[in-house]
Amino acid sequence: MLKSMTGFGRAESARGETSIVVEIKSLNGKQFEVNLKFSPLLKPYEFDIRSLMQQTLQRGTLDATINIRQNGATRPVVINTDLAKYYYQSITTLANELDLPQGDMLNVLMKLPEVVSPASEQMAEEEWKDVENTLKAALSDLDVHRQDEGLMLQADLQQRIENIDAYTLKVKELDPLRKDRIRQRLEGLLAEHVGKENVDANRLEQELIFYLEKLDISEELSRLENHLRYFKEILKDADAAKGKKLGFVLQEIGREINTTGSKANDAGIQQWVVLMKDELEKAKEQVLNVL
Repeated sequence: MLKSMTGFGRAESARGETSIVVEIKSLNGKQFEVNLKFSPLLKPYEFDIRSLMQQTLQRGTLDATINIRQNGATRPVVINTDLAKYYYQSITTLANELDLPQGDMLNVLMKLPEVVSPASEQMAEEEWKDVENTLKAALSDLDVHRQDEGLMLQADLQQRIENIDAYTLKVKELDPLRKDRIRQRLEGLLAEHVGKENVDANRLEQELIFYLEKLDISEELSRLENHLRYFKEILKDADAAKGKKLGFVLQEIGREINTTGSKANDAGIQQWVVLMKDELEKAKEQVLNVL
C-alpha cells in the first residue's frame, strides 16, 4: 500500500496542571526536513524528537509544534533584570530620537526574548516521557492520514498505468499497417521516379528491410510493457516508502514513449503517443506526493 507524504496529526495530554499539545503538518519533499518549534525546556531532547519523527515519517517537509502549557499554577520563572534594563534604555533612546510615545513599556519588556525564562532549565524525566508519548500519538495520527491519502494515490496511479497499457496495445495494432504503408509509399516513389522495370527487386527488398528496421518500434513497445508491469509490481510491494523508485520507473516509461513517437513516423500512432504522454505527466505529478 502506498503512503502519501501529505497529512496532519495532532495529540494532546495532561498531567496535573501541565498540558501538552503536539501538532504536525506534512507536505511532500525530496528528503526529510522539519521546522520544529518547541519550549526551551525541550532543547536537550531535540535530537530525540527529530530522530523519532524521521524514523516514523521517513520523508517529507514537516512543520511541527510542541506546546507545554500550565493550567492554574505556573512554573516558577526568573526575570533577567539586567537584560530588561538594557532593552529599556535602547527602546527609550529610540523612542526619544523618533519622538514616539513610550506607552506601556513594562508590558513590552516582558515579551522580549529571554527577559522571562523558567526558573528551572531542565525538564523532569517523567515530564519528557509525557511529551514523548504525546509526540508518538500525533505521529500515529499523521500516519493514518498518510495511509488514507495513499489509497487515493494508488488508485489514481493504477488507472494511469492501465491507460498507458491500453494505448500501447492500440499502437501495436497499428504498427503492421504502418509498415505496409511505408513499403507501399517507397515502392510507389521508386516506380514514379525510376520506373518499375528499372528497380532491382532484391536490392529494393534489402533497402526496405534496412529502412524499416530503423523505424521499428517493437523493442520500444516491449520495454514499455515491461516497465509498466514493473510499476504495477512496485505498487503491490509491502514497502511503504517507494515514491523515488516509482519516479525512476516513470522516467524509463517516458523514455520509451518518446522514442516510440519519434521513430513511428505515423499520425495515427502519434495520437496514441500524445495520450500516453498526458497520462504519464499526471502520474508524475501524483508520484511527487508518494512517500
